[in-house]
Amino acid sequence: MLGPGSIAVIGLAALVMFGPKKLPELGKAAGKTLREFKNATKGMMDEEDEKKESEQLKK
Repeated sequence: MLGPGSIAVIGLAALVMFGPKKLPELGKAAGKTLREFKNATKGMMDEEDEKKESEQLKK
């Protein structure tokens, strides 16, 4: 688990590597990617639930 010190070091390293102008763009891109991944994962879970329900109805 990451503690507050570790998060601060990671943030500082990102600031040094990418600079203050590029960092907000990277944050937006990371958020968008995580959102898409979450939606795709949820869609897969919903498909599995529907498949299980249809199998139960056939019995």
